[in-house]
Amino acid sequence: MYRFEVYPITLARRPPPVNVPLREPDSDVTLDLQEVFARCYDNGGYADLIDYRQPPAAPLSPEEAAWVDDLLKGKELRDDA
Repeated sequence: MYRFEVYPITLARRPPPVNVPLREPDSDVTLDLQEVFARCYDNGGYADLIDYRQPPAAPLSPEEAAWVDDLLKGKELRDDA
């Protein structure tokens, strides 16, 4: 039998830490997903591969698109124009 957990969050919210089950007698370990995503991004060279001036390929709600635009402008990856 599989056991799973669902964490519905928006793009603008930091993902919560998740518990990773280990074999008995070891207890679960906590995984900081935001840290994992940040390390993958930093080490993966994505900043050189993605043109952040363009809208993302994934469909976003108007609120999500505005949040992404503000975030990228704040990181100077998109113009204020």
